Amino acid sequence: MNHQKILDTVVQSGLVPLFTHHDLELTKSVLDVAYESGVRVFEYTNRHSNAFEVFKSLKVYAEKYPDLMLGIGTIFEVEEAQKFHYAGADFIISPAMLTDVARFCQTRGIFYVPGCATITEVHTGKKLGSRLIKIFPGNVVGPAFVKAVLSVIPDIRLMATGGVEPNETNLRSWFNAGVHCVGMGSQLFDVKALEKGDFQGLKTNIEQSLTIIQNLKK
Repeated sequence: MNHQKILDTVVQSGLVPLFTHHDLELTKSVLDVAYESGVRVFEYTNRHSNAFEVFKSLKVYAEKYPDLMLGIGTIFEVEEAQKFHYAGADFIISPAMLTDVARFCQTRGIFYVPGCATITEVHTGKKLGSRLIKIFPGNVVGPAFVKAVLSVIPDIRLMATGGVEPNETNLRSWFNAGVHCVGMGSQLFDVKALEKGDFQGLKTNIEQSLTIIQNLKK
């Protein structure tokens, strides 16, 4: 998929939900609710022993949403990046700045988002071809770090992940600092409620977050 199209879609949306679960049917339902609520970029996170099997089936299921970009997160190894790429991941995200994974993605033309917590890591990610950098863990480095990064590397796009909350105060602090989008996982998804079949809270959280973000980006 064209890198510019991925970047434009992520930035335009402003929100990337990060979800993981071992149950495929539950994950399908979450994807449906997310899409219906306005999500067009979705990360399935590689944290379960059957994550690859779930992702492969989810990717096939997601074909009914031709404008949805579905990627994989928590990738640490080149071998993982390779097999998820072959399974159709539209993008690959890591929690760390992994030069071997970055080089692999660069040579294969894969949209790669490394996780960075220092200026050096952000600079390295940019040099290795990443056009979007994940600031992680966001709740540790904070919005002030985003401002510091952009003061010396103003032409990089940043996504804050880790501790980002679905409320106006928290989102305002990130977007005012200069992020182009945010990733939200546990703050967005009440897994126990989802396992009981209650998706209303998720729908509300996503819709409210998207509305807040679009207003902040005006």
